[in-house]
Amino acid sequence: MEAVALAALLASLASLSMPLGAWLASRRDEPAPINHAITAFGGGALISAVALVLVPEGAANLPAWASFLLLIAGGLTFYAVDRLVEKSGGAGAQLLAMLLDYLPEAAALGAMIVIDRATAWVLAAMIFLQNLPEGYSAFRDVLRSGTIPKNHALALFFALALIGPICAVAGLLFLADQRGILGGIMIFAAGGILYLVFQDVAPAANDTTDARPALGAVAGFALGLAGYLAAGLAALTLRRKPLSGPITPPAPPTP
Repeated sequence: MEAVALAALLASLASLSMPLGAWLASRRDEPAPINHAITAFGGGALISAVALVLVPEGAANLPAWASFLLLIAGGLTFYAVDRLVEKSGGAGAQLLAMLLDYLPEAAALGAMIVIDRATAWVLAAMIFLQNLPEGYSAFRDVLRSGTIPKNHALALFFALALIGPICAVAGLLFLADQRGILGGIMIFAAGGILYLVFQDVAPAANDTTDARPALGAVAGFALGLAGYLAAGLAALTLRRKPLSGPITPPAPPTP
């Protein structure tokens, strides 16, 4: 029960940055170059999640052919979803990308409670920092569609934040010993994220007259790298067992 409560707590804290980013976006409208840079920052963070977490961790638990096919399947699936959203006149590609990044990571966070609690805390902090710019950009993307009022959009983001703890608890209870299934979910999500980043997020951040969006993408990837390295350092520190006292030499053999 303690592990379940910790998984729900960490995922709840990590998910708060989604509605927080949405709330910040609702407060004021920044100049276009700043908005482009924030969108690019979120895109860089998404690419870092694919390159550093979703693909390596997922592929480590799957045969090579399964990793390849699931990545392609994820891209094709969200190509179809994106087309449906476009035909319906709605906008939400950046919201889809954010959820594709967050939900598998939340499941992995829950599983990590069993495997390595120190790394789970670092992973929760990394998810929080990634979701903040992603929530900001996704909220603006939803508002641009004009299909939902601002207050309703904010309520939607708060409601979506509740899904993370559910995924974390599910990851803890059902996926901690099912690495292949968790790996498949992560690889599939990685394919969808790659499609959505280059189809929707990157074009929305493009500004040929200003270098800040490109630098924002680098900063977003650097944030993901920093979190990845911090998680590795935490895991390494946890594995080191300090000596509890002076070394006692072995007793001489009795004649």
